[in-house]
Amino acid sequence: MREVAELNGDGIAAELRDAIHAINEALGSPVSFRPVDWSVDRREATPAALEEGVELTRELGCAMKYPTVTATISPNQVMRDRLGLSVIHRPCRSYPGVSKNYLGNIDLHVVRVATGGTYEDAGMQIGYHSAVSIRVMERTPVEHAAHFAFRLAERHRHNVVSTSKYTIQRAADGLFEDVVADVAKEYRNTTHKKELFDSLLAKLILRPENFDVIVTPNEYGDFLSDMVYGLIGSIGLGASASYAFTPSHQANVGIFDPAGGTAPDIAGKGIANPSGAIEAFGYLLEYCGHYDMGRGLITAVHDCIAAGEKTGDLGGKLNTMEYTKAIIVRAMAN
Repeated sequence: MREVAELNGDGIAAELRDAIHAINEALGSPVSFRPVDWSVDRREATPAALEEGVELTRELGCAMKYPTVTATISPNQVMRDRLGLSVIHRPCRSYPGVSKNYLGNIDLHVVRVATGGTYEDAGMQIGYHSAVSIRVMERTPVEHAAHFAFRLAERHRHNVVSTSKYTIQRAADGLFEDVVADVAKEYRNTTHKKELFDSLLAKLILRPENFDVIVTPNEYGDFLSDMVYGLIGSIGLGASASYAFTPSHQANVGIFDPAGGTAPDIAGKGIANPSGAIEAFGYLLEYCGHYDMGRGLITAVHDCIAAGEKTGDLGGKLNTMEYTKAIIVRAMAN
């Protein structure tokens, strides 16, 4: 049985955790959780708590993370810095049965470089009228992201788009595009083209079904991830995976979490939508070698929602655990 770290957080985190535990048990406990209290109260009172989570994740090579409040320090940023996480993967596909503005079928993947961009430097104010920050682009994280994107495309529709503002940010974004183009030469069964980020946004809104895998620098990927979840109807449906890599671009640490936040307004009411957390757990199972089980769980989420078995935020009548049990029934049948 594979041990994985469990980083417990704030708000609806406890309800999401209970849903994942119920699913893991129903599937025969393919993984065993080693929990760490990462609630904001403990992290603020005990600085060693952050290090405890980081080191346990490093030791086990895999973690299930639940939403956390950022007070003085961002746990996500600490994990990226301390574990060398260089890629964030956000899958996005349409859910039948979810109300949305775009009625076509969406099935795409956002691969985000998890370091650099404008997020590395908070900047400084210069006098009263000006401020400045440094924008960073590093070759190695871009290489990891590019290899991840092309390998992902080989399993899907063999199409990778890299996107940035390379005509304006000629140094930083130019380096990003050059690295991706070099990596593309190693993947002869995929196609690659680059798009200016603003142009890509317009094309995504008009025809998102034309895109398969999109690889992009840090802040662009942050913006893009939320936008594509808006296209499918809810950011609460999103799952996220973050990876660190060996020098040969093989993932050796994986952290899996829902894309949504702590939702303090509904915490403790038992009505949270656990779809994002459940899909993230499906990707965790795939990473741990239980590919068919993980894929079956992800499919069960989509099948439940399509059948009208869904939580109140999506127009259904099920609470968190009722919905979880419906998914278990379908996952066991897959």
